[in-house]
Amino acid sequence: MGPPEIDPAAAFRWHDGERVVHYGAGALDRASEQLDSGYTLLSTRRAQAAASNLVARAATVHDVPAGRVDDVAAELRPRVAGQWLVALGGGRVIDVAKALAAADPPRRTVAVPTTLSAAEMTSLHRHAAGVPSHTPHVRPVVVINDPALSASQPEPALAASALNALSHAIEAPLTTHANPVATLAAHRGARLLARAFDGPRPDRDALALGALLAGYAADAARYGLHHVMSQTLARHAGVGHAAANAIMLPYSTRALAWRFPAEMEALAASAGEDVESAAARLAARAGPLRLREHGVSAETLADCADAAAQRSELALTPPAADRTELLALYEAAW
Repeated sequence: MGPPEIDPAAAFRWHDGERVVHYGAGALDRASEQLDSGYTLLSTRRAQAAASNLVARAATVHDVPAGRVDDVAAELRPRVAGQWLVALGGGRVIDVAKALAAADPPRRTVAVPTTLSAAEMTSLHRHAAGVPSHTPHVRPVVVINDPALSASQPEPALAASALNALSHAIEAPLTTHANPVATLAAHRGARLLARAFDGPRPDRDALALGALLAGYAADAARYGLHHVMSQTLARHAGVGHAAANAIMLPYSTRALAWRFPAEMEALAASAGEDVESAAARLAARAGPLRLREHGVSAETLADCADAAAQRSELALTPPAADRTELLALYEAAW
């Protein structure tokens, strides 16, 4: 008999060390009552429209522009005041808030995700430009995850965001930091995410909880080959983060499978499906599937391979991929 199924629509409050996670329908209304008015809100126009009460109670509101997290955080840093930063948005918005909190402690961050990025669950973020690299990273002390917000994107953006979440669940059990708790969370997250698109409409509760669990696993066990490649595309080739994950995951899973055959088989058994097949199936719903369809030139692939090969995180999914393998994977996705 396998583990019991989880009802992704069931609300809960989870005290995890210094962090409290509020999850479920109505979580924003319940948790926002605990926030003193007068906080600083970082958000986007799309996200603000979905949470007007959160906007109304803010002392100041800052729009987070498009761009690299380190550059955007550095741009906003002189203008953002306050000890409590509430981030309402996707991964870029939440990572900017974390970068600002890390730059000027003892700020605290509250994260209200509007995508499946799982940035709200991790201390994985770039520092604001000019902040020393040894500065401690931070993670939000309050997470408010209401599926009506976190899984609110329309398709195909939702499918691309789900692939980003699935990549967390795939890679966390494979790294040199893997542990039983993170692996169990990753396996259950993968099961929820892989099945969420089985019906005529996406199961947004399953996507929200699956992304949360996968994000928890990624925070605990970090990442390797796949995320290095996807992040490099986002940073050096201008591909959106979710799109980069969606495009690369069917290829990177093959590279991970020969490195970790037993672990990938265990993940497939938990998910109820071979994860390479699941990744390909979700990718088909995520929009254009080739890098060239996102404006990446063939010449750029070599530059991305050069940049990715310098990333130390490759060693977390040994053997560390070299430039030749990275270029071959990029070319396969081009």
